[in-house]
Amino acid sequence: MSSVRIECVAKEGCRIAESPVWDEKEGALLYVDITGRKVCRWSPVTRQVQAIPVDAPVSSVALRKSGDYVITLGTRFAALKWKEELVTTITQVDKDKANTRFNDGKVDPAGRYFAGTMAEEIRPAVLERHQGSLYTLFPDLSVVRHFDQVDISNGLDWSLDHKTFFYIDSLSYSVDAFDYDLQTGKIGNRRSIYKLEKEESIPDGMSIDTEGKLWVACYDGGRVIRLDPETGKRLQTVKLPVDKTTSCCFGGNDYSEMYVTTATDGMDKEWLSRQPQAGGIFKITGLGVKGVPPYPFAG
Repeated sequence: MSSVRIECVAKEGCRIAESPVWDEKEGALLYVDITGRKVCRWSPVTRQVQAIPVDAPVSSVALRKSGDYVITLGTRFAALKWKEELVTTITQVDKDKANTRFNDGKVDPAGRYFAGTMAEEIRPAVLERHQGSLYTLFPDLSVVRHFDQVDISNGLDWSLDHKTFFYIDSLSYSVDAFDYDLQTGKIGNRRSIYKLEKEESIPDGMSIDTEGKLWVACYDGGRVIRLDPETGKRLQTVKLPVDKTTSCCFGGNDYSEMYVTTATDGMDKEWLSRQPQAGGIFKITGLGVKGVPPYPFAG
């Protein structure tokens, strides 16, 4: 795999960059900086990042069928109008919990927005356990809670036949699968399909390719791994020049480029001096696979 090339395309060191999403209409990469409280858009044409500040930790961003975006902000699902820099709350979750926030989120093939919560961190990956839940925002703007007792709700995606939902609760060190009912959005029959090895560290964001294989960013592992959900085997490891790799998505004109978000939170000066590109956005080319375009929220 000597043709794999890794380039840091956006060097503005984010605190916790997350939730990369390719916006085909804009020909740009969307992502968030959770603790930096901003939604960002990087253009491969101008090589510039535009950022919209928000009033709470913003943990995921998704396309919206009617235009613009939806985001998870604090414990709210919200709408974002980009040009106006206008955020409006759609609904709030976890009202009974003072110290939780949303984390990763993604839209399913039917246009429902799945996103989970977690306790606010004391330090990176150090937090009160079992405070999170997994939710779905439906196109009619109703919300369903699937389950609670989650530590750090993280990566999520769907199989190519839409019959399996893949999900990561980071501190379980496992990539899990559920049976998925596309008609109703219901999930069941949870099982582990891959347990991370020690050097892979903590599973974070996730993305599927057109061969049905999963790509998982390994937080503190400085890598993205490719897994076969059928066999539970790791097929490939791509190492990055930074430790805190947080998520990945496919993008570019034909979805053959992979974009990886990274973080700096929890790194001291000495660590940062060794990894000056920490918190940047990386583009990986030459993987020989393509990704699936993101689904827009239908509401």
